[in-house]
Amino acid sequence: MQIEEFKPLTREEAQQWRARQPQMSPWRVVRWQFVLLCVAPLVAGLLTQRAAVGWSVFYGGLCIALPSALMAYGVSSSPLSRMVVRLFPGAARLSLAGVFFWEGIKVLLALAMMWSAPRWVPDLSWLGLVAGLVVVLKAYWLGFWLNRTRSL
Repeated sequence: MQIEEFKPLTREEAQQWRARQPQMSPWRVVRWQFVLLCVAPLVAGLLTQRAAVGWSVFYGGLCIALPSALMAYGVSSSPLSRMVVRLFPGAARLSLAGVFFWEGIKVLLALAMMWSAPRWVPDLSWLGLVAGLVVVLKAYWLGFWLNRTRSL
């Protein structure tokens, strides 16, 4: 098997490549998460006829949607991110560091919310909580899939 030699793109080739790539805002995924956050508990409550299951699904989804919204704000809209873009245009390393920082905040907030779930949700259904987590996490795939089909 022969390995091809790496060839860097020219400025024009890089611009053409960027133009072909679909742009996706993190807020689009957050919106889909909140849509699923509203729908999933209703469906779970109707299927099980138990309000506690619906609230558990809602809180499980909230454990994903709320930290994701905070991360989207931190990466795209926070005063710190705007200052970094203004002071260091094109500094990919700083942008990547910001993503890692906000991802860490997102994970810690999600874990703290899950840890405190028994205090906030009466008659907590752990299965419902996990179902809410999974359904809202699938919004990432839904957002990417819808963005991809729209760009084709």
